[in-house]
This record gives sequence, structure tokens and C-alpha cells, in this order.
Amino acid sequence: MRQARFRFYSELNDFLPAESQSITVSYIFLGKPAIKDSFEALGVPHTEVDLILVNGESVDFRYLLQDGDRASVFPEFRSIDITPILKVRPEPLQEVQFVLDIHLGRLASYLRMMGFDSLYRNDYADDELARVAHNEGRILLTRDRGLLKRSEVTHGYYIRASQPYEQLIEVMRRFSLSRLAAPFKLCIRCNGMLEDVSKAMVLEQLPPMVQEQHAQFRRCRSCGQVYWKGSHYEHLRRFLAQVFIDADSA
Repeated sequence: MRQARFRFYSELNDFLPAESQSITVSYIFLGKPAIKDSFEALGVPHTEVDLILVNGESVDFRYLLQDGDRASVFPEFRSIDITPILKVRPEPLQEVQFVLDIHLGRLASYLRMMGFDSLYRNDYADDELARVAHNEGRILLTRDRGLLKRSEVTHGYYIRASQPYEQLIEVMRRFSLSRLAAPFKLCIRCNGMLEDVSKAMVLEQLPPMVQEQHAQFRRCRSCGQVYWKGSHYEHLRRFLAQVFIDADSA
């Protein structure tokens, strides 16, 4: 039997039992397991890890654990540039786009409202979520820690908050989304792109009162849903303004 010691920092402790948080924990093992498998066995998904130091040296996920190793495991550094010693972060995605598990439907709608491509179905199986994230270069957002431990998932995040609005603010902060937001660009219902259309093109889809009171319309290219600036529009504008305030206040 061999033994290594692990110390997890900051929000990585969210994945540990209360008695193991913010302390050095022992890990008993056989053979030479990869360090990624070792800390995931302790409960921490690899997608949450940004830096691993073993005996003071930066290593990647493939490092083979040795008897007596002392490992320090860190989440993302937001205010310090650690690029020179970084070995575990995957290549950045070309676009910020998400796929969400079945528990995050309202969050998906909020992200679409903010203009972020967000795939969601209420019947996604775990293997399909992982495959979509991998094949389409999407960030997997989930409340299921096990999903983030799948090897094909390279970019993912475990949602801590339980309420949809708090989840939105959490994601906005985690991925610095405020500067990238483009509200009212996507269909909230299906994630399709919205386009401006004339009243004549959508007239048959409009209630009589809307036909009389509104002249500007947008329609989803995918599902055909029609949008206009009704009585709810000012409410949505205030909602979005509060999102930016809360997201940037951390």
C-alpha cells in the first residue's frame, strides 16, 4: 500500500466531505495511478482544476502518483497569471457556448436571453451530454459531479447555486460573460437565431391587439416563434440591467 497527501484549495473544497475540507488529506493507493484519477476518487472533477503542484512542481493530469507525494490542487486563478507554470488547462474554446443538464432548464433560458448559445433538452442522457460537449466544443454546465469526471468532458463547470437567477450570476462571473453578452439575439424557447421580419411576414401569427399596436418584430429562424416589444419588454430590460450589476459586483 502507498500513500500520498492532497491539499485542495478554495472552491474545490465544495466537493469534499466537511471533515476533509481545507486540510491535508491522505490518499491510499496501489500501483501508480494517474493523478487525475486520484483526486477524482476523492471527489474533485478534473474540469474544476486549473493547477496541480506535486512536491512543488507543476504537473499535468497524466502524472503518475508516487508513494510519499504531496499534491496541492487549485481551481482557476482569476487575478494572477499562472500561464508559465500551467500544465492542465485545456486549449480555450473558440466560442463560449454551453450544453446544460436536465436540471438547468431555467438557467438555459436565461443564458439564451443574454445571447449565449445554450443547448438544453429535458431528456438528455448523461452519455449524450458528454458527447455533445466534446464533439461541439461546448462547456458542460451541470449539477451532477459525476458527469464532469467523464474523460471526454474537457470544459465543464459544477453549478453550486440552487436558484436559477443565482445560477445565472454564478455562470456570468465564472466565465466573465458580461463583456460578451448580446441580449435578445437568440430564441429563448429553442436557442435559434432571431432575425428582423416585417409585420406582413408574421401577420397570421399575431393576436389582433398586437397587430394594431406593434410594427417591429423578430422571428426565430429555427422554430418560427415571433417576438415583439410588448408589455413585458421593460420588465426584461430591468431584469437584464440587474443581471449586469450583480454579475459585475463580485
